[in-house]
Amino acid sequence: MRADLAEHVLTVTLHRPDRLNAFTPRMMDDLLAVLDEADREDEVRSVIVTGAGRAFCAGADVSAGGGSFDHREAGARHRDSGGRVALRLFECAKPVIAAVNGPAVGVGASMILPMDIRLASTAARFGFVFARRGIVPESASSWFLPRAVGMQRAMEWVATGRVFGAEEAYAAGLVLSLHEPDGLLPAARAIAREIAGHTAPVSVALARQMMWRMLGEPHPMAAHRLDSRIMSQIGGGPDPAEGISSFLGKRPPRFPGRVSSDMPPVYPWWEEAEFRPLA
Repeated sequence: MRADLAEHVLTVTLHRPDRLNAFTPRMMDDLLAVLDEADREDEVRSVIVTGAGRAFCAGADVSAGGGSFDHREAGARHRDSGGRVALRLFECAKPVIAAVNGPAVGVGASMILPMDIRLASTAARFGFVFARRGIVPESASSWFLPRAVGMQRAMEWVATGRVFGAEEAYAAGLVLSLHEPDGLLPAARAIAREIAGHTAPVSVALARQMMWRMLGEPHPMAAHRLDSRIMSQIGGGPDPAEGISSFLGKRPPRFPGRVSSDMPPVYPWWEEAEFRPLA
């Protein structure tokens, strides 16, 4: 895997092009480490994830053959590696943009679901092929996929396990936009630069967690309570003052707040979910 930081944008490239970037335990470890570093580093305003060569990620590396998914030795202690990446993405303080440059199949398709903005090349192909391999949806995709595209479309993709094209992914809302291959990364970087150049890092980090975590709340009152508390803690601070001053002065903002040190006291407002093995 490669990670390059430029203009406040960390571009992470899955880099096993000879294997179509097939997912391995090492790739999981690398992704977890780079996301940890991105959250710690204030210079990083957003993260782009893409693939090297002609694929984004062709799914799990099944070079071990029929035993590739055999986790009986670990038993109830086994944790799905794609799920660990998905949960870490869910917890990110920085927005994550998927730039799907080619085939994204299995874990290659499910790992993009917790990414905030998903762009695709016209050459991209997608497939939630788990049932065709005799396994079940992983990467917590049974939670993320219906929220992204609705239950009916999600179930059709999962039950058939068929591979479908970029146009269908776009029509279903799985991806935000389609781009010619040479235009994909420039489009992702344009969004990332818009974030870096015009928004407050603390505001974006808070908004990201508010949006994702409210998906599980049964009533909008939960959002109202949270909005109100956060606004009471940040509304009189230096970031809002700079936002208004730069707007009135018709100049680019220079927000002083940093995610590493200036999050409001209410953050984090949630209880961390714990992995407890099922019997």
